[in-house]
Amino acid sequence: MNTVRKEQLEKFISILGLKPFQQLSILDQALTHSSYANENRGKRGFYNERLEFLGDAILDLVVGEYLFLQYPHMPEGELSKARASVVSETPLATVCASFHMGEYILLGKGELASGGRTRASIMADAFEAVVGAIYIDSTYDEARKFILHQLRGYLAMVANGDCDKDYKTLFQEFVQRDGEQVITYELCREEGPDHDKTFYMQVIVNGKVLGEGAGKTKKDAEQHAAHKALICLHAI
Repeated sequence: MNTVRKEQLEKFISILGLKPFQQLSILDQALTHSSYANENRGKRGFYNERLEFLGDAILDLVVGEYLFLQYPHMPEGELSKARASVVSETPLATVCASFHMGEYILLGKGELASGGRTRASIMADAFEAVVGAIYIDSTYDEARKFILHQLRGYLAMVANGDCDKDYKTLFQEFVQRDGEQVITYELCREEGPDHDKTFYMQVIVNGKVLGEGAGKTKKDAEQHAAHKALICLHAI
């Protein structure tokens, strides 16, 4: 690992308030996309998909355990729905965007050119991989602490009864609480080939852009934009 990458990873650790890694290479792997590994001979096989697999399982366990203990009378179906709302791609990607995770992920040239640094799926996968890396390098308790801190806003939505609402509805309810507002969603750009496009949508209130989101469909991008706007407005 070169000095520049080492300093970059140490900055990432500092920003997130994590304990220093005993094996910095495990975090490097968590933040390495397969496209980069495939383009760089020295990184062949060194990418984050296995850590993502592990982190996904830990994420489900931590959030499931939290909800089970916090809501002892919530039936299984509602627990499942609440957990899915917290650990889905949009919340994970939005959390990652708040600390600019995309800047720390190593991507291949093709992914970079097609907007991979802000692609929701890549960031959500990297979040899960980082969880896996924390678990491997430290303890389950450290991974749990990281998850519950980063997803606290979405866990609070469960308490408020908002977990079964979509973000566009939540955003509309929030901005119109003091009266009718003009809310529109506009496509600002699209990237990638026809078979694999990424759409970028802006949510605009009374002519002012309040959020921008990306997604593989325009509807997903609108949800992401509304979600980011809610975060910026400290509504969640």
